[in-house]
Amino acid sequence: MLSPDAIDVLDRGWRRIVSEIGVQFVKPEAVELFRQAGQEVDGQTVKLDPDFVLEQVAKAPREFDVQARNPANNVHIGGDNMVFGGVYGPPFVREGNVRREATMLDFRKFTMLAQSFPELDTAGGVICEPNDAPLDSRHLDMIFALQTLTDKFYMGNVVSGVNALDTIKMTEILFGGRKTIEETPATISLINCNSPLRWDDRMLDAQFEYSLANQPVILTPFLLMGAMSPVTIPSALVQQLAEALSGIALSQLIRPGCPVIFGSFLSNIDMQSGSPCFGTPESAIGLLCTGQLARHFGLPFRTGGGLNSSQMPDAQAAYESLMTMMPTFLTGTNMVMHAAGWLEGGLVSCYEKFIIDVELLRMLRVEFTPLQIDEAALAFDAHLEVGHGGHFLGAEHTMTRFRDCFYRPMLSSSVNFERWSREGALDTSARAAALCQKTLDNYEPPPLDDAIRTELEEYVTRRRGELGD
Repeated sequence: MLSPDAIDVLDRGWRRIVSEIGVQFVKPEAVELFRQAGQEVDGQTVKLDPDFVLEQVAKAPREFDVQARNPANNVHIGGDNMVFGGVYGPPFVREGNVRREATMLDFRKFTMLAQSFPELDTAGGVICEPNDAPLDSRHLDMIFALQTLTDKFYMGNVVSGVNALDTIKMTEILFGGRKTIEETPATISLINCNSPLRWDDRMLDAQFEYSLANQPVILTPFLLMGAMSPVTIPSALVQQLAEALSGIALSQLIRPGCPVIFGSFLSNIDMQSGSPCFGTPESAIGLLCTGQLARHFGLPFRTGGGLNSSQMPDAQAAYESLMTMMPTFLTGTNMVMHAAGWLEGGLVSCYEKFIIDVELLRMLRVEFTPLQIDEAALAFDAHLEVGHGGHFLGAEHTMTRFRDCFYRPMLSSSVNFERWSREGALDTSARAAALCQKTLDNYEPPPLDDAIRTELEEYVTRRRGELGD
């Protein structure tokens, strides 16, 4: 996407922002770290020497491992590896025609779904916001669900430094101590910039805890062009670089060498209504550029997902999600959030959309698997058997390969109209709902040592009391 000349222009742009305008850090300890490192400080604003920023960024590992409690689900972040997680953050849930506030039961059910599909490497973190649980302690129940209902790695809570520390303590219990998780991280957490150019205190409090514990954080500018950044894609890319690189530099000041991920969440608003838009051509272009820039700086990166603005799991939801997922694959995104279940601009976690997105992930994985070409694949013997004007349905080559020669969808329908009608004339959303329920009915929790489960339960009970709930 970007020529060497274009990268030079963008490089000069982020350098001007950090050195002439500066970045705001709303946490005295963060400002003090920059001051001690020789950077220019004016209140909460830090003007950064670009070369200093790059020196700090160079300390971050280019690739790293993250452990799961089932070693078969360990992941490697960086390089040519892609890791996928479900939707993150919505306060609402859609199930069929019902849109409602999310509950703790919804959170648990989405965790169970993520455990059930190998296309997802993690359930994520805030899969939905359980509004029926007490605000000050719900993070304890969420982390406990992620630890017990799945044996994949999970994302930490970032609402506050207290919540981050609880996540770390519970992770220490699950994995046998602080030393174990410092040697090989067990969580990844999302730290969002309050764009433009401001890192807030709650996010920074969480970042400090995770980086001190050597747990990777995704430093992510939150850019909707026209609202949180100027309307041109190059200006958004420059701002994104300034924000992400400054956040990464801070993590390296907190603990040199701690793992980080270059984060990107870049789209635009509707200039008629002001509403956020997702699955747009502009976001796809920004995504492709971001991948190239992250590799330019030698950093693992996060972007993309099944993003869309649709209110229902309909055709709009599908084509907008593909508009984002295709460049997500093309750019080789290392960490993909929102890969399943995102609806309505991120306000809704949708059960049916979750299943539709898993089908999409399954198809894209096949599409992006390198094609094997050898003599056997040319099937010359099949031509000898069938001859001129025949058909290959009954050929030996076909009969020995028909079960797995082509992708077999779990959701899509290719039956004729009469059969489709006899089976209830179900559209994609209805079939997804049935498959979702079947998956939940067949769910089996992964085994967990009783002593560890008890210790986690006791921690949650004690901390809930200490937090006043």
